[in-house]
Amino acid sequence: MDFGVTFQTDPPASRVVELTKLAEAHGFTHAWTFDSHILWQEPYVIHSRMLAETERIIVGPFVTNPATRDPSVTASTFATLNDMYGNRTVCGIGRGDSAQRVMGKKPTTLGQVEDAMHVIKELAEGRSIEANGNEVSIPWVRNGKLDVWLAGYGPKALDLAGRKADGFILQLADPVILEWTVGHVREAAESAGRDPDEIKICVAAPAYVGDDLAHQREQSRWFGGMVGNHVADLVRRYGEGDEIPSALTEYIKAREGYDYAHHGKAGNPSTDFVPDEIVDRFCVLGTVEDHKEKLRTLKDLGVDQFNLYLMHDEKEETLKAYGEEIIPTFG
Repeated sequence: MDFGVTFQTDPPASRVVELTKLAEAHGFTHAWTFDSHILWQEPYVIHSRMLAETERIIVGPFVTNPATRDPSVTASTFATLNDMYGNRTVCGIGRGDSAQRVMGKKPTTLGQVEDAMHVIKELAEGRSIEANGNEVSIPWVRNGKLDVWLAGYGPKALDLAGRKADGFILQLADPVILEWTVGHVREAAESAGRDPDEIKICVAAPAYVGDDLAHQREQSRWFGGMVGNHVADLVRRYGEGDEIPSALTEYIKAREGYDYAHHGKAGNPSTDFVPDEIVDRFCVLGTVEDHKEKLRTLKDLGVDQFNLYLMHDEKEETLKAYGEEIIPTFG
């Protein structure tokens, strides 16, 4: 199982670059960043420095969307980074929650996401697309390679991941929900004539190593609120019933709203409704042995990469614990 880490691009950008170098030194294979251009600094500018100051680690957004950038611009950006640094990028993509809502707009449709996935991958890998009746390609791409991983929770997103994505991103570490989502992705892949085993499965969640579980929970409770935004959309679309497991929807009944000014940050006041049970289920907390136990469960359910969100007050300590005591166990 590979290990990734996700950073917020809060200033100074040099801090993100520093942590990326530390992650590579500790054996992480991927370094990701949020992509919400108003809330945080522009990620692709920082990606270039992350790549320049490392040797092996793969870098990408977690996740971008089809709305805030034209997909052809996104493709050219990845193609440029890959040309400069040797195909060391990956594109995580979704509908655009915070990036759109903070501007008073709705997330994009899955149809727009599907079109964007096609444009980004084809152009970044040097193939042509049809655009408004014209055949378009990027003429300077040579031997380009870009995997596109889709983030989602609902049945239609899972179907799209199975049909078209190189990887599936689940933003929570609950084994029950993981098993349900991965089952849908694999079923869709088989129906589309694809080999389900070729689709990478990535679970992303806050991870905090230590003995003070109460403090870890408070540092990670924001995550239940972030996931709750997506779940609230699913409930509006599908209702509460058999199509979406109650393990995912039940906890948002106490949700009253969400303030994006505190998005993805410890102490977010919009997440008081998130109970300890959800924090424990969705995140990976506790001692080194607690982490190993949960990660073994995730691996047994087919996870290819665990991507830890590093938005708490012991970043270096958690990277060190993973590098010295956890990653070697799964090597």
